[in-house]
Amino acid sequence: MEVEQVLHMKEGTGRDSYANNSKYQEKVIEEVKTILEESVQQLYQSKLSERLVLADLGCSSGPNAHKVLLEIIDAVHRTCQNLNRQLPEFQVFLNDLPGNDFNTLFKSFPSLWEKLGQVKGSDFEVSCFINGTPGSFYKRLFPCSFLHFAQSSYSLQWLSQVPRELAIKDGAAFNKGNVHIGKTSPQEVHKAYQLQFEKDFTLFLSLRSQEFVPGGHMVLTIPSSIDSREPDTIWMLLNIALNNMVSEGLIEEEKADAFNIPMYLPSAQEVKKLIEIEGSFTLHRLHTFNMKWDLKILADGVRAGIEPLLASSAFEGAIIDDLFRRFEEIATNYHADNGEVKLHNLVVSVSRNN
Repeated sequence: MEVEQVLHMKEGTGRDSYANNSKYQEKVIEEVKTILEESVQQLYQSKLSERLVLADLGCSSGPNAHKVLLEIIDAVHRTCQNLNRQLPEFQVFLNDLPGNDFNTLFKSFPSLWEKLGQVKGSDFEVSCFINGTPGSFYKRLFPCSFLHFAQSSYSLQWLSQVPRELAIKDGAAFNKGNVHIGKTSPQEVHKAYQLQFEKDFTLFLSLRSQEFVPGGHMVLTIPSSIDSREPDTIWMLLNIALNNMVSEGLIEEEKADAFNIPMYLPSAQEVKKLIEIEGSFTLHRLHTFNMKWDLKILADGVRAGIEPLLASSAFEGAIIDDLFRRFEEIATNYHADNGEVKLHNLVVSVSRNN
């Protein structure tokens, strides 16, 4: 499975779409608002430019891309007022993989300017030029010394590929019965995921270092873990649903064993270490926080995130519907017995070294 070609959130604005199932990600953005504003203000106070070049890396197709952009414009506006300066022009690049639903995203932008007028007043004027930038952020996206600011929220957990070590060899599945790091996974499975994340995140930092102006700022928000070796509750419950369907003969065992989620939830210590080793950026803030959320609602979000991956792995539509019906039922029962699930997050604020 070529992740770059098949990974995207569920398109459109229907019931199962990412646009209608990204409330949790919206709450995460609200949680890191202060750090985002702090980073933007630090940048603009040191880079008094007439034009700010911004990028949203992994923008997806829901309303959260609007939310982040509004917060950035608002932070720059308040900084300009304090410094008695004119608002700069904004050049904004919305990046995601080629399969992202850019059409839905761009159709929604008239409502952004309407929201901005409601917040700032009808006489508020801003020059903002918005562009789509399809492509993997594990490759070069922009010219050298081009970006002033970038943010990425809930995107860097996605790996560039499923670790090659997990591939079925000679008919044997290395991570049998699991779609991710599970209780029955060999220790080597965690190591394979960890090494893939280290490779991808280091490459991401190296590529961005070429694209940023010296002193440019970046804020990265990543779903995380206290101990990345521990199984994630969401994938554990999806495992149960998938394995039940295998035992009932509804899904071929080999097909289920071949499916692994290309995602890694790093610890704060892992991220901090990789930033320091790569060496192109100065770490200003590393903040961790937990959020409790209804697992049933999260289950809808999981479908919006991985349904295209399942479809690309030859799971048929009716099978996918049945899988997520079971998954939601299991998640609902888990919630009834255990209450809201606690999710770990981390946010880092960095600047490009001179």
